[in-house]
Amino acid sequence: MKIRAAVARAREPFRIEEVELDGPRADEVLVEVEACGICHTDLSAKDHDYGTPLPAVLGHEGVGRIVALGDGVTRFAVGERVVMSFGACGRCTSCASEAPAYCRHSRDFNLFGRRLDGSSPASQAGLPLTGHFFGQSAFASHAIAAAHNLVSLGDDLPGPLMTSLGCGVQTGAGAVVNVLRAEPDDTIGVFGCGTVGLAAIMAARIVGCERIVAVDVRAGRLDTARALGATEVVDSAQGDLVAALKRLGGLTLAFDNTGRPEVIEAAYGALRPRGRIVLAGLSARGASLTLDLNRLMASGRSLRGTIEGDADPRTFIPRLYDWYRRGELPLEQLVTTYPFEQINEAAADMLAGRVIKPVLRMT
Repeated sequence: MKIRAAVARAREPFRIEEVELDGPRADEVLVEVEACGICHTDLSAKDHDYGTPLPAVLGHEGVGRIVALGDGVTRFAVGERVVMSFGACGRCTSCASEAPAYCRHSRDFNLFGRRLDGSSPASQAGLPLTGHFFGQSAFASHAIAAAHNLVSLGDDLPGPLMTSLGCGVQTGAGAVVNVLRAEPDDTIGVFGCGTVGLAAIMAARIVGCERIVAVDVRAGRLDTARALGATEVVDSAQGDLVAALKRLGGLTLAFDNTGRPEVIEAAYGALRPRGRIVLAGLSARGASLTLDLNRLMASGRSLRGTIEGDADPRTFIPRLYDWYRRGELPLEQLVTTYPFEQINEAAADMLAGRVIKPVLRMT
């Protein structure tokens, strides 16, 4: 079938073009896309040579309605509304242990944007396009999605606000709840207050953390962080971050989504004995940390990374729905919507910090 898709080429604006999309294979569905969030990962895949073959149809925070089922799909029905999350095979050891973010095939699905046999459902003028990015490629009017990626979405839930539950909000909230396992007596520092960081702040408030410290370089983001639950803020553009953190008296937990080594080292240095830091930011290629290994050993601190907040979307996204319905996850404070045709404007606004989470409306 012929669809409209935003085709990505390296360091060029997106172009909305006609693309040919195959029907769903076994364990796949065809989704008419309602909305899709834009994430920094999409722009890194397009412009920073992280390995995604171009040209490509990107987009990995899609919401839509199923219009066709492939063979073997029994959990969903035609007409059902869904959130599309990241790609995973559903069969490997990690998937079987409810850790699909660490699927043995995650690079194929989520970075290289291909099925396990190397194929793509999308083509243009007879030539293949990367069209299975994060198991969906949702910058399009329609997407072929792996059924294992999908989570049912009630008709009462606003599609544009639900898009980032598939990645950004899931990552931030999951890092706090699933990885750091924050508790009421914790003092948590959140470094970077975009979608992921603000989701972490909301989750820290929901679990009742005693102190929630938001760190960013934009005063407006820090204002939003306060509104969403931060008890203290640090504007790291206005002075020495290490000194500012020292004045706080130490952190029990830290979450970084900036990917900047100097920020991570400052956050690590602010941890109390046995403190824990989790990293979710995409760093520049070749970036590294310098840590005092004796201090690491003697303090009992720990540092680890996370993908998608260690979430299993099938159980964690419904939990996020519940928080939203109870008014505890005010996603409307993050989202700005744009018509699909304004994808380049939306991306530019995000990069410039004018908006937090741009969401494209396809319908």
